[in-house]
Amino acid sequence: MKAVVLERPGEVRMGERPQPGPLRPGEACVRVRRVGVCGTDYHAFRGNQPYFEYPRVLGHELSVEVLSANGDSVGPKEGDHCALEPYLNCGQCGACRRGKTNCCARLQVLGVHVDGGMCERLNVPVAKLHRSPRLSWDQLALVETLGIGAHAVNRASLTAGEQVLILGMGPIGLSVAEFARHAGAEVIAADVRQERLAFVRETLQIERCLRAGSDLTAELKDALNGELPTAVFDCTGNPESMHRSFSYTASGGKLVFVGLFTGDVTFHDPEFHRREMTLLSSRNSTAHDFRRVIGLMEEGRLDVSPWITHRSSSRESIDALPHWVELGASVIKAIIEW
Repeated sequence: MKAVVLERPGEVRMGERPQPGPLRPGEACVRVRRVGVCGTDYHAFRGNQPYFEYPRVLGHELSVEVLSANGDSVGPKEGDHCALEPYLNCGQCGACRRGKTNCCARLQVLGVHVDGGMCERLNVPVAKLHRSPRLSWDQLALVETLGIGAHAVNRASLTAGEQVLILGMGPIGLSVAEFARHAGAEVIAADVRQERLAFVRETLQIERCLRAGSDLTAELKDALNGELPTAVFDCTGNPESMHRSFSYTASGGKLVFVGLFTGDVTFHDPEFHRREMTLLSSRNSTAHDFRRVIGLMEEGRLDVSPWITHRSSSRESIDALPHWVELGASVIKAIIEW
């Protein structure tokens, strides 16, 4: 079967992979319908994605159609439309036993640790399929991105009226903004790219959009009557931004690292203690987050269709992917149709 293979940084091709084998108990064979292209895929293309080995079939933001299933009577059935949760956890380690399946000690993410969904079909655990008879293929492919935002906001335990700064307004930052607003928080968006801030103003109707830079602390205090945000989400994966984000957080506030990079984060400990800050990381999402996102989308309370700015067929994706990397910030979310 056809599959998009990233052979090495900067080199992607349409390759051949064997058809999925016989189903094991608890597995389903699915046909891939849509694949969202994520920052992880772009980082892998550039050669700076953590936990990544080459060659690799990309793709972890997936909407799929069930072709056959070897599960129980209440699980997905042939013909069901599903969002695929791409986090393959062991179910046995301490994190899994505590319900923290997103940070399983032996976690394998499709398209990162193992071959992903930029292919015609694959076998997956039935438990990772989340059905919706109402959502489109495009909507189902964006559930994973939204789940990351939902999980990060849940980690921060936001309260209504809280002042929240989101750094980096790519799809993950947009997802965090959506769920911060669902929690009743007041959102300030920051990015180094004006085109991203313009998109946020127009699409999410967020009025307070600031250009990230060396004077951001002063701009925040000006916007908040001398105060700083009580919660800061860094969604950039940029080391300079992550280091500076400590200075944007109010005393007694929370800093959540949603993005990551391949290096060390350092901070000035006396100032960290003076503010009694809470530092959190947020990784992936859980089945609960997937179900919540799907429910909100089915109710019409999350509309992410404007996020899709670029699209290609699977055949055209070999040329499209390098082009999207070059376009950079003007690509909000690209979708590949299979």
